[in-house]
Amino acid sequence: MEVSRAAHERELATGDVLHLEVGQPETGAPATAVAAARAALDAGAPLGYTNANGTVELRGRIVRHYLETHGLDLDPEQIVITVGASIGCVLAFLAAFDPDDRVAVCEPGYPCYRQMLTSLGVEVVPVPIGAATRYQPTPELLDAVGPLDGLVLASPSNPTGSVLMPSELDALAEWCDRNDVRLVADEIYHGITFDRPAPTACSTDIGAIVVNSFSKYFSMTGWRLGWLVVPEELVRPVELLAQNLVICAPTISQVAGLAAFEATDELDGHVRRYATNRDIVVAGLADMGCADVAPAEGAFYAYADVSHLTDDSEELCGRWLDELGVAVTPGIDFDPPRGRHTVRLSFSRSTASVTEAMARLVDFSRR
Repeated sequence: MEVSRAAHERELATGDVLHLEVGQPETGAPATAVAAARAALDAGAPLGYTNANGTVELRGRIVRHYLETHGLDLDPEQIVITVGASIGCVLAFLAAFDPDDRVAVCEPGYPCYRQMLTSLGVEVVPVPIGAATRYQPTPELLDAVGPLDGLVLASPSNPTGSVLMPSELDALAEWCDRNDVRLVADEIYHGITFDRPAPTACSTDIGAIVVNSFSKYFSMTGWRLGWLVVPEELVRPVELLAQNLVICAPTISQVAGLAAFEATDELDGHVRRYATNRDIVVAGLADMGCADVAPAEGAFYAYADVSHLTDDSEELCGRWLDELGVAVTPGIDFDPPRGRHTVRLSFSRSTASVTEAMARLVDFSRR
C-alpha cells in the first residue's frame, strides 16, 4: 500500500508510472455483470438486505460452478456470500479458531492472514517455504513447527504464484485430518492458472473452509464480493457472525456476480493476457540475473530473489520508482525474515506496459 501511494503521487506529478505493484486486474467487471447491475437499477429494484448467507440464486450458481469445474455436488447451505474474500477470511477465522490457538501461515505469504489472526488473539506460526518445496508447505514442514490448531493455505499463492498439485493438496489435507488441524484454503486466484487447473480443497472432504472471490478471475475488485464453502458444522456459526458483523454482502454486487458466471469467454481472455505477461516478466527476470524465481504457475505474480542487486528490497523498489517510474512491491511484508532480498512483480496490467516496465528494469540491472 505504501508503494501504491508513492506511485500514485509520482503519477500525479509526472504521469510516468508503470504499475507492477498492484494485485488487481486492470480490467473492469465483465459486460454481463455490468448489464445485469444496470438492468436492476433501471428497473427500480429495491436492493435491500439479503439473507446473511446471500441470495438463493447466487449460492445455487456457485454450487453449479463447482459441479461444472470440479465435478463436486455441494449443498447450497454450505455456500456463504461474503463482502469480499477479506471478510470471508475474518468470518472463517472467527468461526474456526479461538484466542491462543496456533495457526500456521506460510512465509512468503499474504501478510493480511498474519494481521487478521493476530488481531483475533490467535498465535501465528510461520512456516518458511522456498524453492525446495515449490513455495508450498509440506507435512514435514508442518511437523517441524509443533502442535497446530489451524493451517492457512493459498493455491495459487500470493506472492509466489505457486499452485499445489492434487497429490500435494491431498497430502496436506490428510495431515490436517490426522492431526485435528482445521484447514482454511484461500482459492481466490482459481481460474487464473497457466499450465494446469488448481485443485480445490472442497474435494478433500475433511472439514476444510474454502475462501473464494469475484475480485481476481472475475475482475470485480471494487464490487466487494466473495464466498465461503464451509463444512456443515460451521454453517450456522458463520451465518450468525455474518448477521452481526456485515448483515449481508452488497445486493447489487450479488446481482452482478450471478451474471459474471456467464462471461467465461471474456474472462478467459484476461487469463491468456496474464499468461503472455508472465512469460515476459519471467524472461526479463532472467535477463536481470534473477536465478531464484518462484514458479508463477497461477495468479498474476512473479516473486524473485534480488539479493545480487541489493540487501534492501525496499530501498531498491524506491529507486526503481524514483529513477525508472516502475512500481514494484518489496518482499518485506510477505516474508519479514527474508523479504529484504525479494520483490513481487504483478503482471495484471496491459502487455505493452508490462513489456516496457521489464525493459526499464533490465536496463537498470545492467548499469
